[in-house]
Amino acid sequence: MLFISSDARILRLIKEGDEEALVSLLEQNRRPVSSYVTRNSGTADDAKDILQEALVILWERVRSGRFEYSAKLSTFVFATARNLWLRVLARRRKEVPCDDDDPTPAESAANPLDTLVEQEQSEAVASAVEKLGDPCRKLLLLYYWEERSMEEIASELGFANAATAKSKKYQCKETLKKLLKELRDE
Repeated sequence: MLFISSDARILRLIKEGDEEALVSLLEQNRRPVSSYVTRNSGTADDAKDILQEALVILWERVRSGRFEYSAKLSTFVFATARNLWLRVLARRRKEVPCDDDDPTPAESAANPLDTLVEQEQSEAVASAVEKLGDPCRKLLLLYYWEERSMEEIASELGFANAATAKSKKYQCKETLKKLLKELRDE
């Protein structure tokens, strides 16, 4: 059977209860989720746990019929993992013990307002990246989240060389900045 996209194939496998879909999603999302979690105060084990939890959420939603396909599966998995990780960080901040001998415990723990602002900024960036469209979205995700080299990106996206990919990345970043400004002005 011919599928329109790999997402359609994966969704069909999940609906059929085939765990091959989870293996595929795990491989596709390991690098970006691991990169995000480790850059944001987490460990490799934290990233693995968060990714597995995000995949379970996707699995349960698809199997129960509550999943609405509105973005690529990798975008859904990453956004879910990001939100799960932000919750873990918020819980950890609340659990920070308060030492009466330390005169500045409030400064070391994150301010809830800062956490909210950071989450809103993350959501704005995710929204703007979705509006970018391909190849910009894919290029920026490969570069920033998967930390791929310009040579790898050029090869994967069919650019002539790394210099072309780098030039396109600059154009995409400028477009992303404009989209973010538009979202901020709304």
